[in-house]
Amino acid sequence: MPQIRLPIALAAASALLAACATHPAGDSGPYRAASLRPYEVNGQTYRPHIVTRYEQIGEASWYDYPAHSRRTAIGDWFDGGAMTAAHRTLPLPCLVEVTNLDNGRTIRVEVNDRGPFEQGRLIDLSRAAADRLGFSRQGTARVRVRFLGPAAEPAVVGMAGVAPADG
Repeated sequence: MPQIRLPIALAAASALLAACATHPAGDSGPYRAASLRPYEVNGQTYRPHIVTRYEQIGEASWYDYPAHSRRTAIGDWFDGGAMTAAHRTLPLPCLVEVTNLDNGRTIRVEVNDRGPFEQGRLIDLSRAAADRLGFSRQGTARVRVRFLGPAAEPAVVGMAGVAPADG
């Protein structure tokens, strides 16, 4: 009899653990549900998803627009002086740590937008974030991006312990 109960207990434990490892269908948790829907840009489909761990090395660039001329993917007004970023598939809003591998500088930014859509780019940073990482003049840098978790709502300029650039 104990030999039969052990497989049943293992199967039940596996089912419980599997349920803890994923979000139930339709549950966006601390992220904006709309930010997790697949979308298409230039004929390419992107499928955002919730992650618990993410670390990638790639190329970062930066982007800017006139103040309050464009909304981010989560509806905030874009602010080039805020410590923010755009990523194609991370859940929104979330925090990431970005390290410039050329000079060792590290910052934390809120990912609140989608992009970059340039081939070979991993992340787009606001002008302030690129300034802090020391690559706004050259335009791009080799970086490591590490997921930290959900961002607090609403977005706050200079959040995550990093003050906005003066200006």
